[in-house]
Parts: sequence; structure tokens; C-alpha cells
Amino acid sequence: MPFGETVDTTARFGSALAAADVIVAADPGPVRRLAADLGIPLAGREVSGAAEPPVALVPGLLAELAAGRDVLLVTDPLSVHTAVKFPDVIVAAAEAGAAVTVLPGPSAVTAALTASGLSAERFVFEGVPPDDPQERERRFTGLVPDTRTLIFVVASRRVAQILPELAAAFGADRRAAICRSFATAAENVLHGPLGDLAGPAVDDVAQDDVTVVVAGAPAPHEVGGRAPAAPEALQDAVAQVEAQVKEGKTTRDAVTAVAAETGVRKRDLYNAASQTGHGGRPNGSPG
Repeated sequence: MPFGETVDTTARFGSALAAADVIVAADPGPVRRLAADLGIPLAGREVSGAAEPPVALVPGLLAELAAGRDVLLVTDPLSVHTAVKFPDVIVAAAEAGAAVTVLPGPSAVTAALTASGLSAERFVFEGVPPDDPQERERRFTGLVPDTRTLIFVVASRRVAQILPELAAAFGADRRAAICRSFATAAENVLHGPLGDLAGPAVDDVAQDDVTVVVAGAPAPHEVGGRAPAAPEALQDAVAQVEAQVKEGKTTRDAVTAVAAETGVRKRDLYNAASQTGHGGRPNGSPG
């Protein structure tokens, strides 16, 4: 399914829609409207994925496939239902030996990641946050140190509840973006710190399911290197530097080697080694 504009529909999807014997969708209504806009008569039987649990769908769909019929599973890129329901159907079909083909289409995950302006070098889709508040808190807390960009899908009825929880877990200053209704007149992307987005801005998005993108934790080099070492660890590291300098290394080379091995920050180690008066042959300070 396209995000909302008929012109975004691929020709391949249109052909599959017209030819399908069975059409499965979380909500068949948008599929019917899209087909009408495209002028495609739907000959296939409609199956609602929201009407019954996925396990109940499997036997009937497998029977259709075994009879040689084509089953088209239509996913809405912004639907929470398709994110959690249909994998059961796909796995069952594959295990039964049916040919499973993907018709590439839009994804709220990659679209939101692009629109967020946050790092796309490494990211993870965390899906729908748990319903249970305590489990949700544990999930968010466990993700706080993750340096990857995090992507969540949040149902409209829970936006006002979950955004403040994200701000509380990740910190009010953590950068984020809230994305809704791509490629429609209601398209809206809000950027800013979580603390700001969890405030009055919630009212602007609460009526739609949204994709929330949260910046990953800063990498060590982005916050001035590693955390300061304990005094004992720093002393031990200085002793190692002195030993390597006595063996003929420059202070800089010794500091670089020991810092890499012990995890002590290079600048702290260089300064401490210099203050002992046993800096050996200095060859510039570490970068």
C-alpha cells in the first residue's frame, strides 16, 4: 500500500491486486478505496487480518495456496496491526512450501528515519512498545545506552502516554522526531528534544498512529572520550607507561598503547605520566 497518494502505487502492485484470488489486509477498507481510485475491479475474496488472530487465519490461507490460488497480503506502512500480526502467516506459508514473493513498497521505518535527520549509519526497529507499563519501562531503560538510532511505532491512543515516558527514560535533551501521515495532506514531522516533543506537541499528532525516531546514545568519542578512570586504575596505567618508556618507547606511543589496553583516557594518562617526571622522550601530546 502507498502512504496515501494513489500515484505512489507501483504498477506491479496494481497488477497483483487485480489478479489476486484472496486479499488479506489488516483493514480491507483502504484496499477497496485504493482499487477504486486506480480503476481496478477486485475479484479476490477479502480477508480481514484484524477480525481474528493470525493463528486462525493460517489454515484457511494454506488451503487456498494448496489449491493453487494466489494470496495477496497487503500491508499498510503505517499500520501497527501489520507490524505484529502477519509474520505468523508468512512463516506458515513458507514452511508449507508456498512461494513467498515480496512486492517492494513504502516503509514507515525508513521514511521516518530519513525524515528525522538523525543518523542512519546504524539503526534498529524496536516495533510497538509493550502494553504493560513496567515492561515498557524496562525496555526503554535497557535501550538508553544503545548508540543506534531507535525507531518505534506508536498507536494514536498511546502517543500522549508514551512520549513522556520516552523523555523520562532517555532524557529530555535526547533528540527525536515524530512522523505521521507521509505523502498526504496531513503529513507532519516534528523535530526536537524529547522533552519538547512530549509537551504540547503531542496534541498535534495524537490523532494518528506515528513513527517515533530517537537518537542513539552518544558514542564515547562524541562526549570527550571514555569516562575518567578510578585513581588506582590511572596509577597502574601510569606505571605501565613508565615501564614502556624505559624500554625505549616515546611517551606518546606508550600512552597510546596503554590507553588502548586499559581503557584509560589518553589525555588523562598523558597528563598523569607527565606530572610524575618520568615522561621519557616526549613526542607531542596525544590527540
